[in-house]
Amino acid sequence: MRRWNGWGDTATSMDLPAQGLSFLGERIGSGQPLADATLDTVKAHVPPSRLQGIADATGVEVSHDAETRIRHARGQSLADWLAMRSGDFGAFPDAVAFPRSSPEVRKLLVHCARHDIVVIPYGGGTSVAGHINPVEDSARPILTISLSRMNSLLDLDEESQVATFGAGVAGPHLEAQLRAKGFTLGHFPQSFELSTLGGWVVTRSSGQQSLRYGRIEQLFAGGRLELLRGDGKALDIPAFPASAAGPDLREWCLGSEGRMGILTEVKVRVTRLAEKETFLAFFLPNWNKARDAARALVQSRTQLSMLRVSNAVETQTQLALAGHPGQIAWLERYLGWRGASEGKCMMTLGVTGSRAQVSAVKQQLKHVLSDFNAVSTGELLGRKWAEKRFMMPYLREALWKQGYVVDTLETATNWRNVDRLLNAIEDNLRTAGPKAHVFTHLSHVYSQGCSIYTTYVFPCAGSYEDTLKTWAKLKHSTSAIIVEYGGTISHQHGVGKDHAPYLPAEKGEVAMDAIEAVMKHFDPAGLLNPGTLLADAPGVRLPEQLAGD
Repeated sequence: MRRWNGWGDTATSMDLPAQGLSFLGERIGSGQPLADATLDTVKAHVPPSRLQGIADATGVEVSHDAETRIRHARGQSLADWLAMRSGDFGAFPDAVAFPRSSPEVRKLLVHCARHDIVVIPYGGGTSVAGHINPVEDSARPILTISLSRMNSLLDLDEESQVATFGAGVAGPHLEAQLRAKGFTLGHFPQSFELSTLGGWVVTRSSGQQSLRYGRIEQLFAGGRLELLRGDGKALDIPAFPASAAGPDLREWCLGSEGRMGILTEVKVRVTRLAEKETFLAFFLPNWNKARDAARALVQSRTQLSMLRVSNAVETQTQLALAGHPGQIAWLERYLGWRGASEGKCMMTLGVTGSRAQVSAVKQQLKHVLSDFNAVSTGELLGRKWAEKRFMMPYLREALWKQGYVVDTLETATNWRNVDRLLNAIEDNLRTAGPKAHVFTHLSHVYSQGCSIYTTYVFPCAGSYEDTLKTWAKLKHSTSAIIVEYGGTISHQHGVGKDHAPYLPAEKGEVAMDAIEAVMKHFDPAGLLNPGTLLADAPGVRLPEQLAGD
């Protein structure tokens, strides 16, 4: 069963090895566990629903049950985590609907338009930017619409390699349905086990193997968007291979985050399953060589499916958390003998294709990486990474039990700005709050630049309130640095409510006016996910307010 107050399945956990706990304690001190609220306690504080009669009016399954409303009230940001663990959720949806088709979604939206009901689309609930949280003190009742019942493969055009799915299909179910027919989408974000296809599209998600398959904007071919205009109309986006007929309607939908309508059907470009796939690990002597090697590989168009570069602190942390201290000690001695000792950085690579292609890419890797003194460790560490690639979110649970909180920040920038921005992010996280353990990797690389994905761990404060204040200060002061230093406010997590105050710095006044006009056209009454993407609802604070935290 899925956890009601954290990540993933209750039957799955990630242990924190003893040497990992010692490693953290030496760097940031011991943790201070906070007491968790119980589900029964939270259920007792769920207010009565302000919504009745929707099921009778629409014929759609609707739940007013307290636990169902709890399970759909928060995402997976650190602020959400603290809210769930403390039991102080804030607002709850008044009801949760479970449509099974586009016509049922349409009936719900027509009803909500007529009765002035706020609508929040819900996919897998994995948002780390506040996409699905009801706005507190909403004068209007709130209906969350879960697309979890809309999870089937509706059509597969094998000749054109275009598949049509219900937007609520989660990653594993999507891949299982495609692989049964010899295909894959190849979109593997870290949230893959729980996140949904519709969520990937409307937040402009990026998968771990996007070097081969592309980000979601390359995979999204078209679909259907049900609108909240009160007239029952929908926006059908045709799936052309290419078109020069004016603005691309797909781009209106990509990144819309539930503000234009509810994406119910998604057409995606799929690929035949590869003959072979392997993951490799290399160690480079220092950050400069690791960064430059990544840039050389992507700019030489080496046919990789994935390229990830950890800085020295992340590399050290990964080895400390790996367990098997005897084997790690042997690896450290070997790497030191090969010239990759203190300051070394790990590079993890994916190679996917035919056997001949994989063999050719391996030879090219040796040629390119030899110029950077890279040390190959073969496939073992790469295989271990692949086995645990979707397990890292469970680390938050393990750290929490030891009195630590962990969060991430991500952005993207051009190559010549990488070190300047990365250093500013890490420096702020280390100095703006309590002692924190901070490390970074480049999770996606492009010819133009790369993403920067930073993780920070700090001990819980003496209370939930103080821990939340610490997070808010770190999160918002670093977000301000990101936009000031020329990074995007989000490379792969979307905007949500948490990043909405910083979007104008990236887009500019004219573009923000245009975005607001488009949203108003599709949602005249402002009922769709208010406060998300645009800071246009109570409770979504502006930068000058955030600065006071």
